[in-house]
Amino acid sequence: MRIPEITKQRWRHFRSIRRAHLSLLLLLLSFFLALVAPLWVDDRPLIFSWDGGVYTPILSDYTQKDFGGLYETQADYRTLFQDEDFKAKLAWSLFPLLQQNPYHANLHLEGSPPFAPSWDHWLGTDVEGRDLLSRLIYGYRNCMGFSLLLTLTCAIFGVLIGGLQGYMGGRFDFWFQRFIEIWSSLPFLYVVIVLGSFYSRGFVMLIFIMSLFSWIGLSYYLRGEFLKLKNQTFITAGKALGLSPARIFVRHILPNALTPLVTLIPFTIIGGISSLTALDFLGFGLNPPTPSWGELISQGLDNRYAPWIATSTVAALFITLLLTAFVGEGVREAFDPKGEGHRD
Repeated sequence: MRIPEITKQRWRHFRSIRRAHLSLLLLLLSFFLALVAPLWVDDRPLIFSWDGGVYTPILSDYTQKDFGGLYETQADYRTLFQDEDFKAKLAWSLFPLLQQNPYHANLHLEGSPPFAPSWDHWLGTDVEGRDLLSRLIYGYRNCMGFSLLLTLTCAIFGVLIGGLQGYMGGRFDFWFQRFIEIWSSLPFLYVVIVLGSFYSRGFVMLIFIMSLFSWIGLSYYLRGEFLKLKNQTFITAGKALGLSPARIFVRHILPNALTPLVTLIPFTIIGGISSLTALDFLGFGLNPPTPSWGELISQGLDNRYAPWIATSTVAALFITLLLTAFVGEGVREAFDPKGEGHRD
């Protein structure tokens, strides 16, 4: 597939904006590390040899009975690796770099949680005694993954609905626009509460609910672009040549109407991150004990004597939103046909 020259020019322009390009690289690297977090942030060994066999807890679930225990419950590797009988049959093992699990409470420590930052817990723990750094990393994966999926869903609905409105026009556009006005007036938070109470809150449910509303803003931009482009000379020529409406929509109008969509995507991602964090903060987001930045901010607000909780979480949220905003500014400048030069 041949990449259009104008796309190459925009990419070169974006790369010349060093702040935006560096922010994009940092976001991509951090999200990749978060996706593979179980490989470097977990208290389970990646692989070990015991009693002549090789076990890979990162790939398979083992029970206590597999290692000489009496029950079929999930193996507790932290306890196993402190057991003398187990260690006598242990040949070798490989652990992740950060041996902390975001779901496991460290109640063996002296005192009561939340525990202050220490050598074992670099950012301290939350009110349940769970390592804060590991919960921030897994929370970042949930937050960014949620926002990216939401943005993709909104882009698809926004292009289809806004594009069809602009391309077809007439009564279809008029009545669908009235539907959108009514739909957008529905109280989003009430919908989350009602559906969450019936079907329980979860990652997929929140994506579904927010996708029902978040596409509206993008559809406005796509509708305007299609209304403008459908009367251009090259579209009239395509119709005269007998091209089908679907071909004109997909091959000729859509590529020329994507500029506002591309420039809005980073800011849509920011909106997704902020929305999930706000819902988790209010208690209407992901079900506990799922790692969540909003839930950690709520903990920090309720436990101001433990400032490391709120400080670390707000700093992570601020840096993520700032880097994404830098990327958005760079994309907007690179796609601006009137832009000359660049800013660092």
